[in-house]
Amino acid sequence: MSGFLADCRARLAFDLLGNTWNSVVLWALRHGPRRPAELREQIGGIRPKVLTETLRRLEFNGLVTRQAYAEAPPRVEYSLTPLGETLLGPIGALGEWAFEHGDEVMAAWPPA
Repeated sequence: MSGFLADCRARLAFDLLGNTWNSVVLWALRHGPRRPAELREQIGGIRPKVLTETLRRLEFNGLVTRQAYAEAPPRVEYSLTPLGETLLGPIGALGEWAFEHGDEVMAAWPPA
């Protein structure tokens, strides 16, 4: 039997990187902890609800950690876990590919 089964590790990786915002948020955290407002400003175009959902998903998958500080007003920061840092190489490589071939991809759209 061949193909990508539902519990296949490669499929897990494709699902993680295939989500529109996962890679963007991981890349935005590459320089250290960020507050949600800082991430929204850095990323641009992401709605607060979508950012929250993305951060929760990445935290659930062990790629991001959430640090809450007992301050007034409350402060929360997100940072990459060691596992999340391992994805920076593949995300960077994909970004380089997109930079190099983006014009070709855009020229192919819309299909005839």
